[in-house]
Amino acid sequence: MFTGIIETLGVIQEIKKEKDNIHITMNSSITSELQIDQSVAHNGICLTVVALNDTSYTVTAIDETIKKTNLGSWQEGDSVNLERAMKLGDRLDGHIVQGHVDQIGTCIVAEETNGSWLYTFEYDETLNNITIEKGSITVNGVSLTVVNSNKNQFSVAIIPYTHEHTNFNSFKVGTKINLEFDVIGKYVARLYANK
Repeated sequence: MFTGIIETLGVIQEIKKEKDNIHITMNSSITSELQIDQSVAHNGICLTVVALNDTSYTVTAIDETIKKTNLGSWQEGDSVNLERAMKLGDRLDGHIVQGHVDQIGTCIVAEETNGSWLYTFEYDETLNNITIEKGSITVNGVSLTVVNSNKNQFSVAIIPYTHEHTNFNSFKVGTKINLEFDVIGKYVARLYANK
């Protein structure tokens, strides 16, 4: 479980394909604190540490993960939002995030608004995911509050700190992002879908 509060950015050092899997080696300031078999959210995708080096570590993504996320488009040199799993007893500063991406979305608006930033994302509504006005959403692993919730799109407003310390500062129109919808919203959506 995660909170959607990004700890740091990592930089992809190497991407290696092996059969249907992809091995990703990351440089990160938190590498020295990691252990083999530990879960780390990468742009909201929960991946397991499989190898450690002095300043880098490696995780492996299987075909199922690659198909449901934007991981297949990652390139060496890309910045990735990183968050380690929460500890029992810690504050839950964001919201409950599972690290299980529901679907990919597309940025359709990215604009500065006099000191903050407004991003609008579109997603495939046929997968029965919904956003709720003032509810929570996870975008590339970042816990955010939904504004302007519509049937297949929503917006988020980003403060300068989040813009500087996450990969939101690289988003532009057309950027593909990972979405994890709020577990409560998912439950409500499933209830309505089954009626």
